Amino acid sequence: MNAAAPGNADRHRLAARFVDGPHVAASNSAEQRLTDWLAELEPAQSAALTELLALPRARDILLGIFAFSPYLLELARADATRLIRILSCDPESHLPALIEDTSRAVFAAGSEADVMHLLRRLKAEAALLIALCDIGGVWPVMQVTAALTDLAVSSVQAALRFQLRQEMARGRMIAPAPEHPEQGSGLIVLAMGKMGAGELNYSSDIDLIVFFDRDANSLAEDIEPQPFFVRVTQAMARMLQQRSGEGYVFRVDLRLRPDPASTQVAISTDAALHYYEREGRTWERAAMIKARPCAGDVRAGEALVAELAPFVWRKHLDFAALADVHDMKRQMQTYRGQTETSVEGHNVKVGRGGIREIEFFAQTQQLIAGGRHPELRVRPTLDALNVLASSNWITHQARDELTTAYEFLRRVEHRLQMIADEQTHSLPEETEAVERFAHFFGYDSREAFARDLLGHLNVVQGHYGKLFEGDDPTGTAKLPKVDYGAGAEDQRLLEHLASLGFKKPIAVAGTVQQWIEGDYRALRIEATRAAFLEFIPDLIDGLARAEEPDDAVVAFDRFLGAVQRGGRLISLLSQNRDLVALVALILGAAPRLGDMLARQPQIMDGLIDPRFFGAMPDKKELSERLAATLQDAVSYEDFLDRLRQFGQESLFLIGTRILSGTVSAQQASVAFADVAEGIVHTVHGLVTDQFAAQYGRIKGQQTAILAMGRLGSREMTASSDLDLILLYDHDQEQPDSDGERSLHGAQYFARFTQRLISAFTTRTNYGVLYEVDMRLRPSGRAGPVASRVDSFADYQERDAWTWEHMALTRARVISASPEFTARIEAIVRSVLTRPRDAASTATDVADMRRAIAQEKGEDDVWDLKLAAGGLIDIDFVAQYLQLAHAAEKPDILSVSTLQVLDNAAKLGVLGQSEAEILRSAARLYHDLTQILRLCVSGKFNPETAGEDLRRVMARAGDTPDFSALEARLRETQGEVRRVFNAIVGDG
Repeated sequence: MNAAAPGNADRHRLAARFVDGPHVAASNSAEQRLTDWLAELEPAQSAALTELLALPRARDILLGIFAFSPYLLELARADATRLIRILSCDPESHLPALIEDTSRAVFAAGSEADVMHLLRRLKAEAALLIALCDIGGVWPVMQVTAALTDLAVSSVQAALRFQLRQEMARGRMIAPAPEHPEQGSGLIVLAMGKMGAGELNYSSDIDLIVFFDRDANSLAEDIEPQPFFVRVTQAMARMLQQRSGEGYVFRVDLRLRPDPASTQVAISTDAALHYYEREGRTWERAAMIKARPCAGDVRAGEALVAELAPFVWRKHLDFAALADVHDMKRQMQTYRGQTETSVEGHNVKVGRGGIREIEFFAQTQQLIAGGRHPELRVRPTLDALNVLASSNWITHQARDELTTAYEFLRRVEHRLQMIADEQTHSLPEETEAVERFAHFFGYDSREAFARDLLGHLNVVQGHYGKLFEGDDPTGTAKLPKVDYGAGAEDQRLLEHLASLGFKKPIAVAGTVQQWIEGDYRALRIEATRAAFLEFIPDLIDGLARAEEPDDAVVAFDRFLGAVQRGGRLISLLSQNRDLVALVALILGAAPRLGDMLARQPQIMDGLIDPRFFGAMPDKKELSERLAATLQDAVSYEDFLDRLRQFGQESLFLIGTRILSGTVSAQQASVAFADVAEGIVHTVHGLVTDQFAAQYGRIKGQQTAILAMGRLGSREMTASSDLDLILLYDHDQEQPDSDGERSLHGAQYFARFTQRLISAFTTRTNYGVLYEVDMRLRPSGRAGPVASRVDSFADYQERDAWTWEHMALTRARVISASPEFTARIEAIVRSVLTRPRDAASTATDVADMRRAIAQEKGEDDVWDLKLAAGGLIDIDFVAQYLQLAHAAEKPDILSVSTLQVLDNAAKLGVLGQSEAEILRSAARLYHDLTQILRLCVSGKFNPETAGEDLRRVMARAGDTPDFSALEARLRETQGEVRRVFNAIVGDG
């Protein structure tokens, strides 16, 4: 559309200031949707919007929202008058006025419900205004983050002030200035992280720590400070994050406080100072760089920050603190190989070359030098880079390149979060979805976006990789020098090993001495032995961090003894300390993988393969690898052995990718399922041919393997069983097989199925391939092991219970002819899309959930599947929604729980806020479950879990430490159970 340039009256209006926007194809349906919506509006509204959209780029901006952002589309369509007001405003003056007007209205409000309504209305208008300024290039990205921070600070202040005024009205609190009850209250709210630095992202949680001064004289005589301030804090957080029909204001994260799994949400200043002085860790020092009083008693907050300064900014950095900084870098710099950084699925926050690396680059140098150089004590990341450059700590080129990358990545992060108002940092997994995102971001192709993204990621990685270059990468150089070959008689060595955490230092010293002096086949070549000796200190340091350090040493000893040809492997380890750390991590954090490595060291070859840290292999590549493994098998037994070897190597390599943080839980789930599916298909074909050679075939016979459970949904872990159903059909008039040992119909397929199960479960030299569970077949254990397809259809239509149809939502044919597959899929779809009574279905689902809880318990927060608010609750919600709504909305159907939740939200049968809670929780549970299934055989016990495992889990949960992870888990489970009860009911 050609439009005249805006006149003077227009130039301040937001709609006239757009200089950027999404790339929307001319044929996109968004154009028609926008036209239809404008036609639905009142004539005056339609005319006003049409006039505004005639300005250059304004229509493109709105088309982009209609095409790519369900969240912003919902905000735009919910209130046309609001959209007109925003497009017509001067944003620099409108946002502060909006915040000020809301603050005044909150002060005059008579109830908590009124305040929540006002704050949610403020958030909706501000969120749309800020998004339009961001998408349209009206504001640079750091002005966007500052606006989001201003919104958050004002919201926290308003909610807290209302709660304190309520306490005054109840006579529990006395305030010298009733209009500002927070002044002199002793209640301190510190904004942490991006909020403290004025750098909030678009859908950010707000990180707060709340303290109170016991000596403040603001409370009535009989009021105890701690319960009072805890109650006020909880009420403030609830007002901001509780979801209503109008959404929420901000998710509040209070888990950066000291030991959040064990402490209350408000902590006394005395207790806090004692903690930071005695137990504060380096990451907490780094977090406090950005701490800023944002609400409550600001004067007391500034005094507290000043009192914490010696903890954060040390005049003299001791060796232990320097080792901590190295350790922080080592935890972030998980081994990611030397391959090109990916685009699909890449996490722009914590992934390689991401935002976190830029922040860490600045913060660690601030920590090291800020004690003696006060000018480095700045909160914003870009300010820190600027001061580092002007003080000659880094080059001006490094500052400029990191600043440009930071601004680009923050814009990517914002645009990702604008799609569905999710706190996500990861690009989509599929190429087509990345293409759509690139268009939303303003690029005309995925390739153009990927080129710029990879350029910035690689620049960041280059600077980050040089951080502390030349220093000892393990942080152990400052530790006492010891002779690792001195043996159990050397007291200095024993003390050193004990200080690292070994419970049996004498035994460990003896084992290490044996490594140095013993006759291991892998070390017989002198060059190999010399290379091995060089990395013993790094190896010991890594093993000392294991769940059971002494056991890890034993496991490595077994591994070393089992290695036949160690030259290439040892040489690689000696040259690549990241790989040493990875092996130590495997042996330390994942005993299951460690035992596998010790028994079969040849599977280590996969780690050396340059393809290992590249993209995960797809079904086609896995099929080719499996075929190559099996092509020269000389017997049935050899065939089964090779299948098991392929399966275990695949499990090991995927598991190592999970531990090293180089694949997401979803990618790993799909990879495990693809491996299993390829093996099942191969075994199905092999057994079919072998069985036919023995018993012949039945005329017109067809067999299909129907995957259920985690294999069906492609959500497998390293320890998943195979939930299978075998379906068959044949010519009814000739039910006998044509072999020398003929079998009749049902008997033929029952014996065939038993042969199939045996191929998976028989133990060979390489163990068991998979455990197989067929209890989901019609009539369960009481039914035949194989079902004729028409009997299966009849059972599902007439006799199956609701729980069986819930299970059927995950049914997926993984091995059958195309024709038989289509027939079975039609049966499943027919069952799932039949009309049902939603209320009685909900009752059945709630009854089943309650029965599981009574039988297996739901009180263990670390039982991620069975805990109240755990994975079963999410799965059951997704299954219920499908059964209740598929008749009218068949597009809701999917075997994937996450996809069902997405579909349900798009179709309007699940609220966006509830969908976000469940999706976020499911991703957290899947991330942690993948690790626990790798690392723990039985129940997980946090009391006995070692540091390696706890670190890996905290990293997977995107929390700074394990205590924060536990607190996040409890909060998440509470939210999920609330949503479950709201949707399904609690019976």
